[in-house]
Amino acid sequence: MTSPLPSPLAEQVETAFWHRYGERPRLFCAPGRVNLIGEHTDYNDGFVLPMAIDRSTWVAATPRADRRVELHSLNLHARAHFDLDGPAGKQSHQWSAYVEGIARVLDKWGARPKGANLVIATDIPLGAGLSSSAALEIAAGLALLSVSGHEEVDRVQLARAGQKAEHDYVGTKCGIMDQYVSAMARVDHALLIDCRSLDAKQIPMKLTDHALLILDTGVKHELATSAYNQRRAECEEGTRLLRRALPNIRALRDVTPKDLEQHEHLLPDPIRRRVRHVVHENERTLRASRALKEGNLTEVGRLMAESHQSLRDDYEVSCPELDTLVEAVTGQPGVIGSRMTGGGFGGSTITIVRKDAVESVIAKATELFAQRHQRDPRALLTTAAAGAREL
Repeated sequence: MTSPLPSPLAEQVETAFWHRYGERPRLFCAPGRVNLIGEHTDYNDGFVLPMAIDRSTWVAATPRADRRVELHSLNLHARAHFDLDGPAGKQSHQWSAYVEGIARVLDKWGARPKGANLVIATDIPLGAGLSSSAALEIAAGLALLSVSGHEEVDRVQLARAGQKAEHDYVGTKCGIMDQYVSAMARVDHALLIDCRSLDAKQIPMKLTDHALLILDTGVKHELATSAYNQRRAECEEGTRLLRRALPNIRALRDVTPKDLEQHEHLLPDPIRRRVRHVVHENERTLRASRALKEGNLTEVGRLMAESHQSLRDDYEVSCPELDTLVEAVTGQPGVIGSRMTGGGFGGSTITIVRKDAVESVIAKATELFAQRHQRDPRALLTTAAAGAREL
């Protein structure tokens, strides 16, 4: 079996599938993502500016004659199965729940996916805040639809199905950003997403002599069991309280900085600080998208720094390890800006850094991080990659 495959991981899943099932599969992949700015705004109907990274989840797939879906994770050395004509499994954070969830959502929405054999592998660091879960949902959903005869897949509906799966079958009330960018991203572009309308604009990334550096703290978060759902509830309460003065608002996206300044007395702490973060983060995200389009990386970096401070102090979703990494790189020669990225409570930072300074910046960050936390962070350089696709 010979295939000019684009990555060792693609070859690995194809070979494993061949050995297990004795036939050549179709290959699908979906990328992880890093969010440049716009954190915890998505479930407030706001704006986000993510990009796909060059790490992906790969799925090898063939259809079955029945409606049984067999799963084999190469990373976890684990197997699972479910029957689309049988009862759904219990809500779970297990890896298989993400696949079963999107399969059942697509089935409920009328797509009627067939049963399938799936072999899955990923090189997205798990728990690093890089949306390995969304990549799994989107890759599996694309695979199931495609082998069932849906050759033209609606990417917005695919993203919606991934979000619905995570809500109903995993128990994380995530926004739409992670699934959307995994499904829709374009090479060398960030994606400005309006999380209310789901309109999206491709924003060119003119990085020239700069690189995107991801530093993984190694602190593993489980969003469904962390304060994520609490923050979402606090935002909903803030919206409810502000409606006393602003009856037409549907979500915090509708509140301007001026509105907040006039009416923040209606909000007790910590709800006041949660709302303040979301309102100003939306403004930062729109300004950052304009600056990125204009090639003004200095302004993008300044807004990233403001975002991290707000996430740390007002939204309180950072952690000592994330703060150490941002502190370590801020002010280093060649660093344009740095912030935590993802849901928080662990995970990674994203830094824009001049290419000729990457090694020294990693060394400085590693030195301070090791002093404080007795281990090294994991460094990943990435480019803005393409969204989900079939090979």
